[in-house]
Amino acid sequence: SSGSSLMLVNECFLSEFVFLFSFTQVSQAAAELQQYCMQNACKDALLVGVPAGSNPFREPRSCALL
Repeated sequence: SSGSSLMLVNECFLSEFVFLFSFTQVSQAAAELQQYCMQNACKDALLVGVPAGSNPFREPRSCALL
């Protein structure tokens, strides 16, 4: 009985450890993503806009000779 209760305690500890470890990974990933966004905000076309003459999303014009 003592061995089975010790095993149950170990299983509970292990599941708690796995839960906390995965939470830490998510928090770290979120922090890294936030840092990346802040560092690259000056290059984000949605934040700074795109000049009309150099809009990469504009449909290409057909032949300029016609």
